[in-house]
Amino acid sequence: MNTVRSEGGLPNSRDQRPQAGWGKVTGERQVIYSGQGFSLKGEKGRFVLPPAFRKSVAESSDGKILCLAKHERWNCLTGFGLSRRDELETQIEREEERAIRLGRDFDPDLRRVQLFGFIEIPFDASGRFIMPDHLAGLGALQGEVFFQGAGGFFTLWNPEELYRMGEGWEGAQAACRALAAENAKGKKA
Repeated sequence: MNTVRSEGGLPNSRDQRPQAGWGKVTGERQVIYSGQGFSLKGEKGRFVLPPAFRKSVAESSDGKILCLAKHERWNCLTGFGLSRRDELETQIEREEERAIRLGRDFDPDLRRVQLFGFIEIPFDASGRFIMPDHLAGLGALQGEVFFQGAGGFFTLWNPEELYRMGEGWEGAQAACRALAAENAKGKKA
């Protein structure tokens, strides 16, 4: 389920309908991505942003702009709306403070390159977008993509890469298998 939260983390009483998304859409709400979706590569090499994420990405981007980047640890991509960039400097500051507290090295410039290196991709009203080849390569994405909500962002997986993930990924793997099977049935029909 998708949960709408106020800045204080409490449910927003003005909007009781949950949505998927990220960022301060109205300046007072933070919308969290949750749930799953699946897309086959369609005509003209396009994928489809699932409806569960599409509306909130559009709202958090003040238009139909999807931001994609390589995940820093996993062999997948991350997706979010433009509003997330407003939070990235704060995230870097928190990570640097934590590194100092734990006595670890931290390179804020490298981290900025990682976080601000996302690509802005337009999508149409149906959620269709063209995945740039270099991003598809970085995420090992080919003919199908599994979308997994992850709070402030969502991930885009090649199902085979997701199936290789270890313990703790069973729920996402089961959802991916189920959605892939549904898409395979729909493709045959």
